[in-house]
Amino acid sequence: MRKLIYQMLPRLWGSGEHFTGKFSAVDDATLSYLKDLGFTDIWCTGILRHATQCTSDGCTPSHPQFVKGEAGSPYAINDYYDVNPYLADNPDKRMVEFESLLKRVHAAGMKFILDFVPNHVARDYHGSMTPAGESRLGENDDTSVHWSPDNDFFYYPGEHLRLPVPSDRPFEEYPAKASGNAFTPAPGVNDWYETVKINYCDFHTPTWDKMLNILLYWAGKGIDGFRCDMVELVPRPFFTWAIAEVKRQYPDVFFVAEVYEKESYRAYAEEVGFDFLYDKSCFYDHLRAVTEGWASATSLTWCWQFLGNLQPRMLQFLENHDEQRIASDFFAGKAKAGLAAFAVDALFSTSPLMVYFGQEAGERGMDNEPFSGVNGRTSIFDWCHPKAIRDLYRYIHGEDSLTRDEKSILGRYREILSLATRENAFSEGVTYDLCYCQGSGFDADHHFAWLRHYGHTTYLLVANFAKQISTVEVTVPAEAFEWLGMTGPDRTVAIHIPALDFRAVKL
Repeated sequence: MRKLIYQMLPRLWGSGEHFTGKFSAVDDATLSYLKDLGFTDIWCTGILRHATQCTSDGCTPSHPQFVKGEAGSPYAINDYYDVNPYLADNPDKRMVEFESLLKRVHAAGMKFILDFVPNHVARDYHGSMTPAGESRLGENDDTSVHWSPDNDFFYYPGEHLRLPVPSDRPFEEYPAKASGNAFTPAPGVNDWYETVKINYCDFHTPTWDKMLNILLYWAGKGIDGFRCDMVELVPRPFFTWAIAEVKRQYPDVFFVAEVYEKESYRAYAEEVGFDFLYDKSCFYDHLRAVTEGWASATSLTWCWQFLGNLQPRMLQFLENHDEQRIASDFFAGKAKAGLAAFAVDALFSTSPLMVYFGQEAGERGMDNEPFSGVNGRTSIFDWCHPKAIRDLYRYIHGEDSLTRDEKSILGRYREILSLATRENAFSEGVTYDLCYCQGSGFDADHHFAWLRHYGHTTYLLVANFAKQISTVEVTVPAEAFEWLGMTGPDRTVAIHIPALDFRAVKL
């Protein structure tokens, strides 16, 4: 089965104007909706307990000088063995409520993906829920040295931490520790100053064992997959060992790498052992550039040629919590302008595909949030209430809440996802690039054409990245039919395509 992943931030999943989403809001109606769209997996971001300024719902607020936003970053973990109290209706029963969510997901026939954040923790990491018999990160560190293979963190003996944001009551950290992305006791305002970097070596250390135990703890609860954050900041030998150890006990658990250097893709897949890799630097970057009009569609041919046999293991996406929304003013300006790109993402290959919550309803990410401001993203730092997400939640729960535009984009996503998951030509079939077979009206810079084939079914698809309606002719050569195991002469097909959209024709 082709893997389709739906990423959501549960704390923003609900219907209120000002709300904190709960585990319970990811309910049967939500999961039925996702299953109907064809999603096989749900990735819930922000489950592990992290630093926050929240003072209610069972939370203990962290020091405001280092917490980014009122809500705080989901990637500043302060206990790997706990879940966020604010996500529970009864904070004292938060783990029970999380386990109920996990059961609901599995009962719906879907798999659950959890973040594994191996490179850094919150500045106030406490790990108070660490199981008995295991030492907490940093508990036995020698803070009198900058580095030791037995230390979990890096230290600056004799120096106080100097945070880049002012405070009348400064956060005290002595000796200072290195931040997640900055080896300095004085991180900058654009650094991950809310985090502390974990000390790895390229050989086995006690830190390795602690991090493996975290993975095994969650795998033991029934987690199906781990999305591994910023893997390029952690030595590859650790992941090679840890993945093998987890799979030895839980062979069906899969690992997704957030990796950005495309030249490293093959190493992380074939040598380290990741099952799937972010395809940020190949198809995402090129699809965005073509959509925005400053790159040629011919670059998409280069992408699949570069990826080669890695293509089925590349996680395709146009949105996630780090990227700007398609409909934002910083990207395509409106959701419909991204349909051609989404069609290529979803229908060009059998690669796993990811959709970020609200994307299918055209969420714009243009809210002016207290910490994030207006940046085209749905804030992971603020208690925000994005309109399309709120409308979508109400729609799923029986209200006529979607606007005409939201209904329209959701309808088009349904069509594309239905092809991607329910038609064998797209879920299992092979691909043939037709961009060298140009005919009348075909503009190689703005049009992208390909075949998908399985069994006795063949589709011809053309994506139109131009801002005007196009009528193009594409010639399917005899050699293409031969490559697909068929016979037939050259065949020229004329297709009429709306601007910034696509068409699929069954041959």
